[in-house]
Amino acid sequence: MELYYTFSVLIVLASFFAYLNLRFLKLPGTIGIMIIAMLVSVAIRLVGDQYFPETTQEFFQLIREFDFTEILMGAMLNFLLFAGALHINISDLREHKWPILTYASVSVVLSAFIIAGLFYTVAPMLGLEIPFIYCLLFGTLISPTDPIVVLGILKEAKVPKMIETKITGESLFNDGVAVVMFAVVLKMATDTSFDATFGSVSKLFLLEAGGGILLGALLGFTASNVMKKIDDYKVSVLITLSIVMGGFLIAKQLHFSSPLAMVIAGLIIGNYGKSVAMSETTRDYLSKFWELIDEILNAILFLFIGFELLMLPDLQEQLLLGVIAVFICLLARSLAIFIPASTILRKNTYSKGSLTTMVWGGIRGGVSIALVMSIPNSVGDIKDILLEVTYIVVLFSIVVQGLTVGKVAKKVLKDDEPADINEAA
Repeated sequence: MELYYTFSVLIVLASFFAYLNLRFLKLPGTIGIMIIAMLVSVAIRLVGDQYFPETTQEFFQLIREFDFTEILMGAMLNFLLFAGALHINISDLREHKWPILTYASVSVVLSAFIIAGLFYTVAPMLGLEIPFIYCLLFGTLISPTDPIVVLGILKEAKVPKMIETKITGESLFNDGVAVVMFAVVLKMATDTSFDATFGSVSKLFLLEAGGGILLGALLGFTASNVMKKIDDYKVSVLITLSIVMGGFLIAKQLHFSSPLAMVIAGLIIGNYGKSVAMSETTRDYLSKFWELIDEILNAILFLFIGFELLMLPDLQEQLLLGVIAVFICLLARSLAIFIPASTILRKNTYSKGSLTTMVWGGIRGGVSIALVMSIPNSVGDIKDILLEVTYIVVLFSIVVQGLTVGKVAKKVLKDDEPADINEAA
């Protein structure tokens, strides 16, 4: 009943805020919902306790009881990744496979260490002594682009198809690397008995990422072949639901990466499954069903990101560090895109404008907030600092980058002919 009550309140608020945005603000749907939720959060903090103390306390309690990390990382993320992958043409990903794989792995690691080094250097200048291991922890959680946010925003930003494919592909796959990195660094920071050798880290990565990919392929092909023997859109929808929900349970039990499993399963069903196992009617119903699921969960996610403002101890306390962290993250993102492009990927043809668009389109979101909230409270003030700084970076990323990525792409790509990276950079 508690969970039903919580989701009922969130759905009502999401629908109301979506209406207000569509009627008055006219911003991209998810961003508009988040901004209204933030304004309501500010209003609650300023006048709620004074004029509506009981209602305010009940709402605070509702938000606190909502386990954002578990709900997002354990449930919503799997639905949203599957829904996003279901609508992606795998031939587009295949065409840009090397850039996508590089940016989803090498760039994430590179960005994490650049952010850690700069954050560790800047913090003492503001009177904060943060151990390097926690700076690296911040680097791992803030480096990956958020697949949920990226898919939602790029859909409305009208970014050129080639750039959209690279950013979308990167964001779908970089979670596997980032979450494993975060888990290893967190274990190093909080568990003194953990021996972080190359072998132990490699084993953990292969188990999480490799197992997730294999599980996703098995689920995707199995579901496609099962649906091939029937032609009923209702049963097909149920099968895809069971793939997401049952697949998560299997991945959790085997300690595999459920996000990677959902991406692979969604790509296979959305391409192989749709071509060999579904009639036109089934394809249409399946696509519309998952599009609706995507929209509803995105609305709830952005609503909750807005209300996370209520959970922060004091956003103003680390405002300066947060603003500096925004520039650090943008610099790290730039280096993590341009360095691999000029070395590992130099045989590929890029334009300077396309790389700039990829830098600005690397948007952070709910995944970063969920990861920072999963840090144990035992680390004390450091968690509060990282939570506040992460929220400021995510807020800037969604609002500023999210609202301007289309305009930036249009400006930098105008009359920008593809050129060799050595000339472009």
